[in-house]
Formats: sequence, C-alpha cells, structure tokens
Amino acid sequence: MTKEVYAYLSEKMALDSLRGTNKTDIKRVTEDHSCEVHLEVTMYDDCMEPTKDYYLFCDNEGAWGIVLESLAAIGIVVTILLLLAFLFLMRKVQDCSQWNVLPTQFLFLLGVLGLFGLAFAFIIQFNEQTAPVRYFLFGVLFALCFSCLLAHASNLVKLVRGGVSFSWTTILCIAVGVSLLQTIIAIEYVTLMMTRGMMFVHMTPYQLNVDFVVLLVYVLLLMALTFFVSKATFCGPCENWKQHGRLIFVTVLLSIIIWVVWISMLMKGNPQLQRQPQWDDAVICIGLVTNAWVFLLLYIIPELCILYRSCRQDCPPQGNACGVVPVYQHTFRTENQELSRVEVTDPAALIDHSMEEGLNAKAPGPDRQEEEEAEEEEEVDDEEKQNVRLFVDNFLI
Repeated sequence: MTKEVYAYLSEKMALDSLRGTNKTDIKRVTEDHSCEVHLEVTMYDDCMEPTKDYYLFCDNEGAWGIVLESLAAIGIVVTILLLLAFLFLMRKVQDCSQWNVLPTQFLFLLGVLGLFGLAFAFIIQFNEQTAPVRYFLFGVLFALCFSCLLAHASNLVKLVRGGVSFSWTTILCIAVGVSLLQTIIAIEYVTLMMTRGMMFVHMTPYQLNVDFVVLLVYVLLLMALTFFVSKATFCGPCENWKQHGRLIFVTVLLSIIIWVVWISMLMKGNPQLQRQPQWDDAVICIGLVTNAWVFLLLYIIPELCILYRSCRQDCPPQGNACGVVPVYQHTFRTENQELSRVEVTDPAALIDHSMEEGLNAKAPGPDRQEEEEAEEEEEVDDEEKQNVRLFVDNFLI
C-alpha cells in the first residue's frame, strides 16, 4: 500500500508542475519520472527488507548496530595503542614486583581486543556459521580476562602483607590455567552440537538463550572469586599496593552489575516485552561492548598511569614489597656510618672498635645473650601471628 501511494503522489506532483506544456513533453517527462520513482521504490524496498544474514543500517530499528560497531571500532584502536604503550613501558620498569604482572596485563589486553572484535560478529544474524563462533569465543575471551584479574589480585594479596611477588611465569600460568577450563567446556559443547547435525538452527530462541547463559556459569564463578580475592587486598600494611586492588575490585563489581542486567534482560525482559528474538543480539552485544570498555577505563588505563608515574620517578628497585627499608638494613647502614666517622677522626680508635666488636661477637655477655633470645622469641611470635592471619584470611576467602 505504501508503494502505490508513494508512486501516485510523485506522479501527481510531476504532472501538476508540467501544466501548460505539450503532450509530447508531458509523456517524455512522465516516463522519465516513472523510472525514477521505480528506482526509489526499489531502493526503499531493499532498505526495509533485510537480507537473510545481515542487519541493514538504513533501518531505524537497526541503529543499535551502528552505535555499537562504532564503539567497538574505537575500542580496537584504543586497545592497540595501549598494547604499544605497555610494550614501551615494559623496558623502563625497574621494580620486579611491578614488572612481574605486566605480561599478564598484556594478555588481558589481547583478550579485550578479542572482545571488541567479537562485537562485529553480531552484524551477522544467528546462522550455522556464526553460532559456533559466538558460543565459543564469548565465554573463552571473558574467562581469559577475569582469570588475568584473578591472577593479579592473588599476587596483590601477598604484596599488601609484605610478601614477595610471584614470578611473571607463575602469574601468567595462573591466568592461562584458570581460563583453560572454560575453553574445554566451550569446545565440548560446540563439538557436541555440530556432530548432532547443527542443532543450533533447530532450537527455539529461548532454548538458545538458556544454553548460552548456562555455558557461562564458569565465567560467573570466576567473577565471584575475583571479587572476593580483590576484596582481600584491602587488608595489609602496604598501602601502595592497595590502589591496584581497588581498581580490580571496582572493575569486577561493575562487570557483575552489567552481567546481571543483560542476562536478566535476555531471559526475562525480552520475552515479557515480546521482543524475542529481535532484541537478543542487541542485548548481548551491548553487554559485550560495555564490559570491554569498563575493562579499559577502570583497570587498564589507571594501571598504565600508575606505571608511567613510577617510570617517571626513576626510582631504584624497591627493597621489599612495602617500599620500607628493613630493620637489619637500617642497622647495617648505621654501623657503616659510625665506622666511617671513627675512621676519619682516629685510626687507632677504629682498631680498638674492631677488636671490641670481635670480642663481643666471640664471647657475648649475659645481657647480650638475653637480648638475642628475646629478639628470637619476638620473631617467632610474629611469624606465628602472621601464619594465623594468613590462615584466617584464606579461610574467609
């Protein structure tokens, strides 16, 4: 009906504008205008009737695709720039505790880059080719990102308590190993579905959504575990490492909120609004792109700023995780300063001082022995207290 009305109005306007001309000109102009109207109507039909596999962006209802793909394209460019920045700063970091986590953060950025690339798969509608890609990569890429955050948070739990950082290979192996389980689950599911004759296309939209969410249960478990481990980084004497834990905590918290929203919308909102499956791809893609930008804005960019400031300060490697000089180093430096003063003022006194220290070391007096025993007992008590605290923290986690 719309086509006939559009053609009729166009021809009527053309004829009204040609009043007063001869019949030959009217016939020629009418034929030309009819061809033009037919072309416009054909283009209008092609625009309004989408093809089998692709969303056409000229449709007003498909505007979400333009916005999301633009954000995904910008995210890819920003992620590549951040990858280059990390590679540049890795050569300038002197603190081993900071450098050990950089390979894991680089792997995290590769996962975010994959998430932005996966958003382009939602331009194509759900079919036999896109179904395995979506079901496999969505969970694997998110599992990789959250496992990297979990490995970083686990390392921070040691650092905030004054411990020594894991090696970079250990942190990287934790991230890859934890995400490996989701990879195995996704491979088994996709293989099972494809060997049964592509059951994806024979399932109802609700069944597809249920399988999609159930396949992400392990990712939800990783999110919850990372949330509680990052919360444990708030307890400890080393304040300079707690800022990293806060970044992970806020990032995972917002990620949980995003996942609750898009899963609720996918499972409950779309059926109640009678927009299933029309809105299913849009809901999943919005959650995907939003979470990827949260990773960049709340975790990677602040971490890069902290790393840049530490490189600008040109500080030597820290003596321990807290950045505080240990007591034995402070005592050793004080004794060296005293010996330097004695050497400058009186060489004879230096000899007497050395002989006196040697005699004290060989035959310590009763007071010296009592002090050493008391110090040893205090060290043992401190170690026991620290072990108990670590056991309690691990139990609570």
